[in-house]
Amino acid sequence: MGEPNGNRMMSVEIGLEMHKVEAPPHRSTINKLQTRLKETFFPDDPLRQFKGQSAKKKWILGAQYAFPILKWGPEYSLKLFKSDVVAGLTIASLAIPQGISYAKLANLPPIVGLYSSFVPPLVYAVLGSSRDLAVGPVSIASLVMGSMLRQQVNPVTDHILFLQLAFTSTFFAGLFQASLGFLRLGFIIDFLSKATLIGFMAGAAIIVSLQQLKGLLGITHFTKKMGLIPVISSVFRETDEWSWQTILMGFCFLVFLLITRHISIKKPKLFWISAGAPLLSVILSTIFVFAFKAQDHGVSVIGNLEEGLNPPSWNMLQFRGSHLGLVVKTGLITGILSLTEGIAVGRTFAALKNYQVDGNKEMIAIGLMNVVGSSTSCYVTTGAFSRSAVNHNAGAKTAVSNIVMSVTVMVTLLFLMPLFRYTPNVALGAIIVTAVISLIDIPAAYQIWKIDKFDFIVLLCAFLGVILISVQEGLAIAVGISILKVLLQITRPKIVMLGNIPGSDIFRNIHQYKEAIKLPGFLILSIEAPINFANITYLNDRISRWIEDCEAEDETLKHSELGFVILDLSAVSAIDTSGVSFFKDLRRVLDKKSLKLILVNPIGEVMEKLQRSDDTRDLMKPDSLFLTVGEAVTMIMSTRKNHV
Repeated sequence: MGEPNGNRMMSVEIGLEMHKVEAPPHRSTINKLQTRLKETFFPDDPLRQFKGQSAKKKWILGAQYAFPILKWGPEYSLKLFKSDVVAGLTIASLAIPQGISYAKLANLPPIVGLYSSFVPPLVYAVLGSSRDLAVGPVSIASLVMGSMLRQQVNPVTDHILFLQLAFTSTFFAGLFQASLGFLRLGFIIDFLSKATLIGFMAGAAIIVSLQQLKGLLGITHFTKKMGLIPVISSVFRETDEWSWQTILMGFCFLVFLLITRHISIKKPKLFWISAGAPLLSVILSTIFVFAFKAQDHGVSVIGNLEEGLNPPSWNMLQFRGSHLGLVVKTGLITGILSLTEGIAVGRTFAALKNYQVDGNKEMIAIGLMNVVGSSTSCYVTTGAFSRSAVNHNAGAKTAVSNIVMSVTVMVTLLFLMPLFRYTPNVALGAIIVTAVISLIDIPAAYQIWKIDKFDFIVLLCAFLGVILISVQEGLAIAVGISILKVLLQITRPKIVMLGNIPGSDIFRNIHQYKEAIKLPGFLILSIEAPINFANITYLNDRISRWIEDCEAEDETLKHSELGFVILDLSAVSAIDTSGVSFFKDLRRVLDKKSLKLILVNPIGEVMEKLQRSDDTRDLMKPDSLFLTVGEAVTMIMSTRKNHV
């Protein structure tokens, strides 16, 4: 590039007005700390509603904040109640068979699944902020709890101990969830990225479905392991236990449930078909077994279920002993999974109806719901997507639909338990398979593949980890890779070279804008990340290499010698003391090479810290600090022209 090209690149306006880079207003350290804490823990500013209110009004608002039912309860009407009754009865028809099925998935007595569909919804109706969330046991948390506890305790031979550990794990899950809400630490669950969850859910859905082969094929001796290979090996190793009666019944109900699910997906107004199908399957299969005495021909049944409401279980909680570490670990993992699912489901349906769900209040509600549940013979519960979707489509208006569902389950517990005696396990297996299929989201996985290949690797690791190793290890691997990605972004910040858009004073990334041209004598770089101790070595090495490449290119093409290194700091949102030292060291290195360092638009905290550290006023001199890259280049070129 010769001089004519340089003139074509950017016209120098000698009379261009320069804008001063202003320092941020002075704030005390306490004020800064308050702002930082507020933005970290109270980004939603929950106290703003109390400003300017009388003492009485503040008490009312406080009560409504703690118990959302007090906010919408006084305005509740008969019209809303009619809609909630329909929705509540509809989700009850789904919750009853699912509750029984998911309890068996967690290696717990089926009755515990119904207990968990009675008390927790009542607690959530008082404390929860979502109008659409339908509360109860969920497949993934059930699977994880059952598999983790079974590693140390046999649910068949030590069923009392297993039940105690399940309730204690539920207590710790609720305690952890509520603590996150009270301490406003909900950002911790954000480490479960969308890619991680999609891969994990798909893998868990496959594992859950494979586990149901025991019931669908009528196998008695089945592996206790959760991996793909052990399950498949167990299925084909025990072919002599396959029961054709069980297989035929399972196939028929599975096809029936999948058809009803397909109909409801294609025609959402017919949601009631798939919502009522599981209960209808239970009724029909129970009648069939009773009428033909199928239990005498190899079809296993649930057996007798205890009548009555939830017995208290606080005396069963185990806070000491050799299994304490296990229950804390199980509670932590199932708490995170159920909390993530519940909040995600609640926000999804809130967005559809254009209302807000308070994430921290949801954590408290779900946490307290599980703490209370652990004392009333319940295991981990949350808002399930399938039940919440039915609740939404059935026209639920408030959380009263959960109360209606709970009352329906209560009636079932009191009077209808004998009817489930002949319910075949194969029907429950078909219900579980149909429910978890929706967790395999292939379109979302394909979308992630198109957008971000690294995220897809995270998804794949979560998926393969779950089906090949175990549920908890697969989740741990995916979270670890996600954290590694974040660390790489911190330690290897993006830094790009800028070029001038011909005929303007605009500078853009030369790799993104092909028309952008490098100016002779200038190395213009944009740092697009916070600068801290973790990345200054990389930045120093990268900038040094760019300077060497630029000097070699100028020598080869006989350009003007490199004289200025311009760093655009517009995207640098934060800096620490190591970052400040980096600029001072870079300035000294460039001075030795007769190169001038120019800083462009350091913002807020960055500007303030650089000013405080610049005792000799070398770094922040007026001729080394500009508002835009265009102004910096224009001033330098005009000064050069005046000196010629």
